[in-house]
Amino acid sequence: MAALSRQAGTLGLTSRGLRSAALPAFAQRLTQAFGYDAMLPSSTGVETGETAIKLARRWGYEVKGVPDNEARVVVLQGNFWGRSLAAISASTTPSAYSRFGPFLPGYDAVPIDDLAALEAALADPRACAFMAEPIQGEAGIVVPSADYLPAAAALCRKHGALLIADEVQTGMGRAGALSFAAARGVRPDILCLGKALGGGLYPVSAVLADEPVMSLIRPGEHGSTWGGNAVAAAVGTASLDVLLDERLCERAQEVGALLRATLRRVADKFGGRLITGVRGEGLLIGVEVAMAPEEAPALSAWALSERLASHGGVIARPATERVVRIAPPLTLSAAQAEEAAAAIEAALAHFAS
Repeated sequence: MAALSRQAGTLGLTSRGLRSAALPAFAQRLTQAFGYDAMLPSSTGVETGETAIKLARRWGYEVKGVPDNEARVVVLQGNFWGRSLAAISASTTPSAYSRFGPFLPGYDAVPIDDLAALEAALADPRACAFMAEPIQGEAGIVVPSADYLPAAAALCRKHGALLIADEVQTGMGRAGALSFAAARGVRPDILCLGKALGGGLYPVSAVLADEPVMSLIRPGEHGSTWGGNAVAAAVGTASLDVLLDERLCERAQEVGALLRATLRRVADKFGGRLITGVRGEGLLIGVEVAMAPEEAPALSAWALSERLASHGGVIARPATERVVRIAPPLTLSAAQAEEAAAAIEAALAHFAS
């Protein structure tokens, strides 16, 4: 808040056509923290996905030698990275793409955790990149096996394709690390960040890559009207400072583990009949409800979310029809985690009665 107020009092919303002191400071802070050569700022998560795919296609044409207009990007089934035409063209979820066509060509979708399918898609000489969420958020907090990302990165190297990690949801401490891919021992060629980069106050997002990839886009070929404006840069710098100085990645690991364990005990109290699974990493948690169980026929992910908001003081939302996504602030305390679990238990008891 202090950084936002200070910056807004001197120089506010400007296009990146104007130079300010705030953006270089933000760029340096972000690239050093994540270990990349360069960043390209924008405002929204979907912009980072679009930017990443443009970078990957340009790399495919200029470096890999893919014939013009034939580049392909491999994605995961159940992916979600926004609602632009490029994003829904990559989607395999009917509610995302139905009656919005025609769609952008050039995507191949494979199941998560299926390395054979991934290798078959990457073996296409036109494949320039594999784009994946390290944990699939909108698909229901789907966490792949621990060796999946490292093996996928190795397949990208083997077949000469870039690895794009969409960490708009999982990055910046949400899954317990600055980058969940890095926590799995993987350094993506292109990293997408958003949401928490704005500290909950301002729209800030960015794409990170090294110079050989980032420099392929030249002046005038790509941009973001408000991306990197002075206020966004100041807020992004401050939110990264807070994240590191207050050790919020570590807090997310500790409190998230506590909350998941407590929620599993809650599930056990109902004999596993109402809650059929609790999963996630850090403070990105999915609670899977039994659909129309005999004990609680009114129970659904949406109904549980509404009950929690109206009676439990817990703001959550459905990721799918069966999965409630719980993603509290990274400043959540252990006591607050216990309160949230108690509210969820009370809501389940309401449906059971």
